[in-house]
Amino acid sequence: MERALRVARAVTVVYFVLNGTLLGMWVVQIPAVEERVGISHATLGGFLVLLGAGAFVGMQVGGRLSDRLGTRTVVPLAGVLCSATLVLPGLAQEPWALGAALLLFGFGNGTLDVSMNAHAVQVEKAYERPVMSAFHATFSVGGVLAALAGAAAIDIGWDPAATLGVAAAVGVAIALVAARGLLPSAATAPAAAAPDRPRPPKQPVPGRIWLLAVLALLIMLCEGAANDWSVLHLKTVLDAPESTAALAYGTYATTMTIGRLLADRISGRFGPVVVLRYGAALAAIGITVAALSPWISAALTGWALFGLGLSGCVPQLFSAAGHADPAAAGTNVSRVAGLGYIGMLAGPAVIGWMTHLMALNHTFLLLSLFCATAVVAAGVLRPVPERPRTAEPAS
Repeated sequence: MERALRVARAVTVVYFVLNGTLLGMWVVQIPAVEERVGISHATLGGFLVLLGAGAFVGMQVGGRLSDRLGTRTVVPLAGVLCSATLVLPGLAQEPWALGAALLLFGFGNGTLDVSMNAHAVQVEKAYERPVMSAFHATFSVGGVLAALAGAAAIDIGWDPAATLGVAAAVGVAIALVAARGLLPSAATAPAAAAPDRPRPPKQPVPGRIWLLAVLALLIMLCEGAANDWSVLHLKTVLDAPESTAALAYGTYATTMTIGRLLADRISGRFGPVVVLRYGAALAAIGITVAALSPWISAALTGWALFGLGLSGCVPQLFSAAGHADPAAAGTNVSRVAGLGYIGMLAGPAVIGWMTHLMALNHTFLLLSLFCATAVVAAGVLRPVPERPRTAEPAS
């Protein structure tokens, strides 16, 4: 079992890297696809909403299928679906075709995202120590691989269809080969009710799961805002040169990855509450420094602290959702991830809307407030003791 568990952990890393790579390959090809289809930035923005909508639906479907069929079945199928649909945006010639392609690719991406996180919860439970944050760090590694591979394909002169087609074929192969190492899934779906026994009533979603989902929304909204506004902050507010402004996202992403590689050790020693509470507090300090500092160097330090503080927060929330109820791990992860994904998409829009009312850097104080909320609510990650089950009376 020990060897099988190590293999399962390794192939879970493979699926996280695969997901990050597939998404990154699309991102690298966005300018070429936009030009090929002949659409404006505004129209592309609308199509990216379709990508997000498809991902949200895929998360809900993937979570329920993971609970019903098991992650060993759903993860490789989702990997094949996500890989195969990657080529569709590269083949699109018309705007409607691109919209449909992104909706399907988003669905595949969301299904893979939730099912691989549900399997990661399985692995973490078997290890009996935190390993979730490291999995999320390897997702970022996939983005780096995609950037390198995409740049190489552009230098060679490949068009989007060829580049995404090769990436899709490789992704399908990896998804199928890695499937052998996944942990066998316990039967978690409720068994069919016996003829003489009524089906148990559907249980309401625990309030704790919704609180985890709301915290995921707030934290991932902060992440989405950093992705889209950090560079513009240095460039437009502090008049930094373009090359220097790019370092804002670079430092944020670097400390985010480093923090996720360290968060499991911290969580294992001090507990997930500490990771969320002090991580969110550090993020609040960092974004406040970035928002109020008139100096470029201090603003870069603020963005670095923001990434480091946020790094371990979302993995703790996903892990807590998955462990809350083993029979509904996938469904609960899909609820938390789905609401969090809405936050990720909404972050840039919320900040953009607020710039009509105040300066860009002052809008970041809203992110400080969200991080402070996570500090206060971090106690939700304390494990809930299992209630002893009452024995059924003999018939």
